[in-house]
Amino acid sequence: MTSIMTNNSAMAALSTLRSINSSMETTQDRISSGFRVGNASDNAAYWSIATTMRSDNKALGTVQDALGLGAAKTDVAYTGMKAAISVVDEIKAKLVAASEPGVDKSKVQKEITQLQDQLKSVVKSAGFSGENWLYTASGATAPGTKSIVGSFNRDSNSNVSLTTLDVDTTKTMLIDEAATANGLLTAELKDAGGTAISGVSVLNLNITAADTTALKNYLSGVDTVLKSMTDAASDLGAVNKRVDLQKDFVDNLMDSIESGVGKLVDADMNEESTRLKALQTQQQLGIQALSIANSSSQNILSLFR
Repeated sequence: MTSIMTNNSAMAALSTLRSINSSMETTQDRISSGFRVGNASDNAAYWSIATTMRSDNKALGTVQDALGLGAAKTDVAYTGMKAAISVVDEIKAKLVAASEPGVDKSKVQKEITQLQDQLKSVVKSAGFSGENWLYTASGATAPGTKSIVGSFNRDSNSNVSLTTLDVDTTKTMLIDEAATANGLLTAELKDAGGTAISGVSVLNLNITAADTTALKNYLSGVDTVLKSMTDAASDLGAVNKRVDLQKDFVDNLMDSIESGVGKLVDADMNEESTRLKALQTQQQLGIQALSIANSSSQNILSLFR
């Protein structure tokens, strides 16, 4: 039946054209934004996962900064420890020289005094961002465990936590003015038998009036301190290496998360551009079909001529 009141062909063509225009809007939005899932309405599950993982990646970015700060602290502490070991090595050599018969101990002491001043300078300057793992000033907080934020974690139940890399500064402390016994350079030296030499440390060592036995004990004590400093330097080096490894891991983890999120929500531009071309063609055909459907009413006039 042909009717001038109801044009079923035009209605069908218009419905198809509306559907095509809607698909074109979706495709154009994907092309302009670059996202296949840009809103929760596009895909609630994927959008939720992507939003959470982006937030976690941002937290990992902060962890990355913290690791950089931690690496700087360990680098400075290790550099200071290494320099201090070299100076104590020199003091040890001076003690050996002073043990030779006929050597003027007072002149050797002048060299040792300069080396002791150098130790103080090195240790006090080995700080970064307000923290010095080799030096504690009088009245300052006692040395303890220092933590470096190493990672941000989320378990299967969506509980979050932080992983830290810990450094025990009681083992690396060289000068402790608050409690001298806690510093490797301020603690009393020990003789060959392991007995403390009362009132004598690396920093206040004076050999001017020392006899052969005293020099031997001083040498043994300084050598023991040197071994402890070497162990502390090894600990710092191990922490520094772990910080570098963790930093590389976090870098790779952030890249992997970003890539994974992209697979969930990014638009395939090749696919979308192909779809847009097809929709543009369909739109043109839809307009043509609607035009033909609308012209059918005009054909009814010919029946009355």
